[in-house]
Amino acid sequence: MIPPLTAADKRAHIAIAKGLENIDPTIPVLSEEVRQIPYAERKDWEQYWLVDPLDGTKEFIKKNGEFTVNIALIKGSYPELGVIYAPALDTFYFGVNGKGGAYKLNHASKVTITSTEDLVKQSVRLPEVDETKTTHVVASRSHMSKETKDFIHTLDGEVKVISTGSSLKFCLVAEGKADYYPRYAPTMEWDTGAGQAIVEAAGGMVIRYDDKERFYYNREDLLNGWFLVSRK
Repeated sequence: MIPPLTAADKRAHIAIAKGLENIDPTIPVLSEEVRQIPYAERKDWEQYWLVDPLDGTKEFIKKNGEFTVNIALIKGSYPELGVIYAPALDTFYFGVNGKGGAYKLNHASKVTITSTEDLVKQSVRLPEVDETKTTHVVASRSHMSKETKDFIHTLDGEVKVISTGSSLKFCLVAEGKADYYPRYAPTMEWDTGAGQAIVEAAGGMVIRYDDKERFYYNREDLLNGWFLVSRK
């Protein structure tokens, strides 16, 4: 018997893959559900869809609403477009790098969209929250790592820790509700591609911990290293 969570993952992947194929059948899809594509095959991809059909497994099981669907279009080694949908919150985030910014659409399933222009018009441009004197950091209150504590101690002034699940951490930074999201735990490429596109489209950045360079994709090893997401 297939576990319900695995079945939900697979159903979501199939539906998303079909939709993306309708957009352009020539663009391959790399997903959590098809991670076995060998590097020898994908290393020459000029562009591809990077998909996580269910990000935030723990949140999905807890039924706290903080799980998402993530889709990114990777061109070269970097995300050009990203969309994140939180079904339980009915909130849709999207961003295009260098081409018009990042946006959030509330009550997404209740909105009638007829064109890209209409989508942008009915959405809120990000960031939507102005900077304050307090620095907000996205981190786990219950399982805060030593590295995260050390990072917080490097910040000046008042620091507040906020917590959420899945790729919504990226969205908090894009919205301006958080200034930093330091990640000192394992993630995969499909966990971060869409969020990075949205954060960068909102004026932020995602950099590698070790050399402070921009986070890049389609590596031989799909396991991400540590990274930092910042508002600017």
